[in-house]
Amino acid sequence: MATRDLCHNIHPVRAISPAAARTDNTPFVSEIVDTKGYESLTFLLAAGDIADADATLTVLVEASDAANMAGAEAVPDKELIGTEAQAGLSFADDNKTRKIGYVGGKRYVRLTVTPANNTGNIFLAAIALLGHPRNAPTPNPPV
Repeated sequence: MATRDLCHNIHPVRAISPAAARTDNTPFVSEIVDTKGYESLTFLLAAGDIADADATLTVLVEASDAANMAGAEAVPDKELIGTEAQAGLSFADDNKTRKIGYVGGKRYVRLTVTPANNTGNIFLAAIALLGHPRNAPTPNPPV
């Protein structure tokens, strides 16, 4: 593998699928991400148009040892790379991206993005990017 090869050392997983605009304050809740076989996880958020002039989106990362997220707890700041506030968005962030990393020891992780003051449209999607695989290269296309 080439030394500049990132492709064979990451594994993207669908977190929040692209969908019709959210027109209320219903949270965007990601798929549960299984980190087995990987040493790092970064959530990548992509916002489209955020039509409401005072909408904000706050981020919460939760982790659990249970596949169904039973007993899930908010991830403490010391187990995050970046902050949940930095990963948040507002009405002024049309077509922007954000990221937040998880370095804790729990196997299962979930991202929740909660709008507030949203009476317009919000388009949002997210990818969970697993990295530092215990076995490389990772498959392409991802499975």
